[in-house]
Amino acid sequence: MIQRRQIAVSAAVATVAFVALAGARPIRLETIAAGYALALAAIALAALTGAIRESQQRNQSRFQQELSRQTVPPGRPTELIRVSRDLMLASTSAGHAHERLRPLLYGIAEARSRHPREALGEEAWELVRPDVPAPADRNGPGVPLRRIRQVVESLEHL
Repeated sequence: MIQRRQIAVSAAVATVAFVALAGARPIRLETIAAGYALALAAIALAALTGAIRESQQRNQSRFQQELSRQTVPPGRPTELIRVSRDLMLASTSAGHAHERLRPLLYGIAEARSRHPREALGEEAWELVRPDVPAPADRNGPGVPLRRIRQVVESLEHL
């Protein structure tokens, strides 16, 4: 929009100068007309180069886009954030420990061992086993972090 306005103002100024010089005729009319034509050509060339520059900036190649792209610093993977959140919530809520932590730990145990009960031991199996009944008080205290850490360490040894 601004570029169009600049072109229109430049052309209007050149036209006013042409009309003023043509009326006063300080030099031959052919010379004034040639100067006017040169002024309009310069305005048109300036407009074209501006349009080409704008088009190139707007339509960068994929290579140029990747070079100018801001790099995103690596963060924690979303899965790690989710598991970390589940561990903290399981330590504060029995319902969360039963619904989220227990199936997660059982899935890991099942994936790492064909016989997870024997591999984990009775203490860890009590927390992980799939047939644990739901807690009577879902808002009651969860599993202590120390016990979760012990189960995770035993899962790591599988």
